[in-house]
Amino acid sequence: MDSPVEIPYQSFIKIDRKSEVSIYMQISNQLINAIQRGYIPFGTKLPGTRTLSQILEVHRNTIVSVYDELFTQGWVESFPNRGTFVIGKDQEKLSTIKNFNEKNLENYPKKTGFTFKTSNILDNPFEYSNCEYVWNDGIPDIRLTQVDQYSKIYSSTLKRRAHKIEQYNHDGSEFFKKNLAQYLNLSRGLPISTHNLLITRSTEMSIYIVSEILLSKGDTILVGALSYFSVNMIFQKVGVNIISIPIDEDGIIVDEVRKICKEYKIRMLYLTPHHHYPTTVALSAQRRLELLNLAHEFGFVILEDDYDYDFHYDKSPILPLASADTDGMVIYIGSFGKSLAPGFRTGFIVAPENLMMEMRKYLGIIDRQGDILMEHVLGEMIAEGEINRYLKKSLKIYQERRDYFSALLNDQLKNLIQFEKPSGGLAIWMEWKTPINLMQLSRNCAQKSLFIPKTLLYQNKNLTAMRLGFGNLNFEEMEKTINIFSENAKSLT
Repeated sequence: MDSPVEIPYQSFIKIDRKSEVSIYMQISNQLINAIQRGYIPFGTKLPGTRTLSQILEVHRNTIVSVYDELFTQGWVESFPNRGTFVIGKDQEKLSTIKNFNEKNLENYPKKTGFTFKTSNILDNPFEYSNCEYVWNDGIPDIRLTQVDQYSKIYSSTLKRRAHKIEQYNHDGSEFFKKNLAQYLNLSRGLPISTHNLLITRSTEMSIYIVSEILLSKGDTILVGALSYFSVNMIFQKVGVNIISIPIDEDGIIVDEVRKICKEYKIRMLYLTPHHHYPTTVALSAQRRLELLNLAHEFGFVILEDDYDYDFHYDKSPILPLASADTDGMVIYIGSFGKSLAPGFRTGFIVAPENLMMEMRKYLGIIDRQGDILMEHVLGEMIAEGEINRYLKKSLKIYQERRDYFSALLNDQLKNLIQFEKPSGGLAIWMEWKTPINLMQLSRNCAQKSLFIPKTLLYQNKNLTAMRLGFGNLNFEEMEKTINIFSENAKSLT
């Protein structure tokens, strides 16, 4: 191209003199971007260093550095007495300059140039709001976390020589797995070793790995009615048939499970037995044994999700089904450190060794690096008894919050609602005596700065209910939010 100055370089090279990126690198990157996208065609002769420095109002040495960078990266070549040219083989195809009035250089493409599959099943069900107050389905209060103390443990782990951090291992920290296995043995009666443990990032990742290995399109699985929406999304993505089993005050109704097993070939039963999600009822000890017998009789897998085992107040929790499983029919999943700050939490799977070998293959693909350092810190917290001390302290606070939240609901909405104070967990299942438009209630509360996500609302022709988390609210926040909630609820009845 004989007239390089015809290219309006000022239109697409923008220099931010306050940026931490050097000016010559800003110019280099934008020139390369223009070459890649065809705004400067292959074979184009670039302006001389003096000319371009005048166009961009920078020092000539800056442009010299720019051209050196382009040459080093292989974008240009220089010829004595001829100048600097953009390297390229398709000079004839890209002999014209694109319209510089377009802003394509300043923006990333909004759409792909190819087609792809989309999934309505995996649409994000979670909502966000700028309201001052937000209710959830039962999460811990990270304000209770002793971040300074955990930071000290983290720092000391890096410095300590006695416990050297293991070399890269996609199967996780052996130190953490050893301590977690002992912890689960003592706290949940699981007679396991490190060979039975897989460390994951979350409960959802655990269930995804399990479903990829054990479920196939067309399989039939059983879940409680109602069940955890996020898990249902994972199951639906696989293409299985989901049958809901009724729940009563003792958990899932075993007789209904038996009826379905006689009619269909069942591949899996998904349970949240400690506190059923979302209704919070605990599966009785008798029904746990009956389900284990049914699994052995009909050959289905029990996927036991103990998402909030650590949170129990009035009595000791019933041991997991997995602790009584002698036939290898139960896969046990849970989370460790749920009451800690988000960065200190992890998920895990407990299963027989032969299945664990296959799971490790999948984990090696989707999370090969893991977080060895954080796992090592969690192992230290178990070994030093720190996790038990924290849980004991936080459980007292959460029990007080459960009691106060329950009292407030009773005081202000006793005639409109009914609920049982849960023996554990961080949420209350509340049913309305007379149906009320829950979506309208949520919208009205949002106008008063209380956000109630739709994932907390359960409404059909036979049920009007809500799952209300109390764990993340202090007493003052409870009073303010329930006042807003109560006023708007009464206005709709």
